[in-house]
Amino acid sequence: MILRIKRKKRRRFKIGKLFGTDGVRGVANAELTVELAVKLGRTAAVFLTAHSQNKHLIIGRDTRISGDMLEAALIAGICSAGVDVYLAGIVPTPAVAFLTRKLETAGGVVISASHNPVEDNGIKFFDSRGYKLSDEQEQCIEAMLKGNMELPTGDQVGRCYRVDNAVDEYVDYICSAVDVRLDGLKVVVDCANGAAHIVSPKVLEKLGAEVIAVFNKPDGTNINDGCGSTDITALCKKVMKYSADVGIAHDGDADRMLAVDPNGKVVNGDKIMAICAKHLKNKGKLPFDKVVVTVMSNLGFHEAMRNCGIETLTTKVGDRYVLEEMIKSGAKLGGEQSGHIIFLEHNTTGDGVLTAVQLLATLKETGRTIEELVSEILEYPQILKNVRVNDKHKVMNSDELKRTTAEMEEFLGGEGRVLIRASGTEPIIRVMVEAKDEKKLKLAVNKLVNVVNIIKNEEGKIKTGSVI
Repeated sequence: MILRIKRKKRRRFKIGKLFGTDGVRGVANAELTVELAVKLGRTAAVFLTAHSQNKHLIIGRDTRISGDMLEAALIAGICSAGVDVYLAGIVPTPAVAFLTRKLETAGGVVISASHNPVEDNGIKFFDSRGYKLSDEQEQCIEAMLKGNMELPTGDQVGRCYRVDNAVDEYVDYICSAVDVRLDGLKVVVDCANGAAHIVSPKVLEKLGAEVIAVFNKPDGTNINDGCGSTDITALCKKVMKYSADVGIAHDGDADRMLAVDPNGKVVNGDKIMAICAKHLKNKGKLPFDKVVVTVMSNLGFHEAMRNCGIETLTTKVGDRYVLEEMIKSGAKLGGEQSGHIIFLEHNTTGDGVLTAVQLLATLKETGRTIEELVSEILEYPQILKNVRVNDKHKVMNSDELKRTTAEMEEFLGGEGRVLIRASGTEPIIRVMVEAKDEKKLKLAVNKLVNVVNIIKNEEGKIKTGSVI
C-alpha cells in the first residue's frame, strides 16, 4: 500500500542539559515552552537533514492537551529551517519509528511524556533508520541550540502535509508481524487514554481476538489518570470481571506494555520477555540465543534464561542502551522490566502493541495459558526504595556506601543482589535489593537506606561491622 499524503495549508505563526533519558521533558508551557519547541524543531531539522537527500521529518504525538500547542511550535521550527513536515497525528511512539522508515524521511519527532501525568510533555527524535538518537547526537543538537543559523526565505521554507492513513499502515504492519490468528482469546486492553486508544483494539480485533477496550476515550486531560501500565489496579479488576484470558496495559505513548493474568496478577516485562524468548528459541527464531536486559531485571529472569540455554546481556537502565547492545551483539529481543520491549526484527524501538501481539501469539501457538507459562519463571523477592537527597553524586561516591553495599552482598551469600543507582531525572537514590530469603532482604534494604540517610544528613561517622 502506498501512503496517501494530502497537502495541508502552511501554518504561520537557560539552555543547559536539556536531554534526559528519553528526550526533552518538562511541564508543558512552563519548562517545555513553545519557544523552546520552536528552537528544538529548527535545530533538529538542520541536524537530521544535514547528510540526507530527504528534506522532511514526520511528527506524531499522544493525546495530551498540550500536544496541539507543541506540534504547532515544532512545525514552525522545522519549516523555518527549510524542511517539510509530515503529520501523522495521534499515534504510538513506535508508529513514528515505523513511519520514518516507511516514508524514508530524514527523521521522526514524537511529542509525548510517555507515562507521566498530563501536565508534562516531551519531545524526542528518531534518525532516518527509526533509531532514537545517541547521547552524542543529542549533545550535538544541544550545542547547536546555542549558536545562530542562516534561515531560508521565499520558496525555500518548508511546507506541512497530513499523512491520512498513518494508523491503518501501522495496524497492517503490526498484524503482519505474526502468522497466527488470535481467535478464541478474550482480551481486556487498557489504552491509558493515550496514543493506543485506536490502534491497539483495532490490531487485536483484526487478528480475531475478542476485545474489551477500557480507558480508550481520551479527552486531552485524562491520559495515564488512574489507568495504564503505571496504575494497573483497574485493569486487574476488569480482567476478573469479564473472565478474560489476559489483560494488556499500555502507557500514554504505547511504547511499553504489561500483562495481567485471569486471576488479576500482573505479568511484568521480565516475564513477558522470558515467555517470548523461550518460545522464539524453540522455533529457532532467537538469533544467537541472546536476550538483552537492563540491570533492573530480576535474578529469576536470568535463572530462567540460563535454564533454557539463553544468554543474557545486561546494560544500564534505558531502552537506548538496550538497543545499542542488541545492535552490537546481534540479539533481536531485549527490553526492560517496565514492559518496554524491543523486537528488533520488526521495529527499532519499544513497541507495546507489537509486544502484546507477540505474547498473545505465543499463547495460541503453545496452546498454554499465561498462568502456565508464568509459573515456569521464578521471581526473586525484590524491594525498591527511593531516598530523596540533596547531593546524589556525593552519596553515590561515598566510601561508606560502597563498603556497606559490599557487606550486604556478602550477607546475601550469592542468593541475592544489591543495586544502588542515582535517578537520571530527580534528586533520588534508588536502593534495590533482591534475595531468596525475605528476612535477609528486608534487613539488607533497611541497612542500606539507613546508610544513605546518614550520609545525606551528615550525622556523624557510620559504624561498620556486624550490624545485622
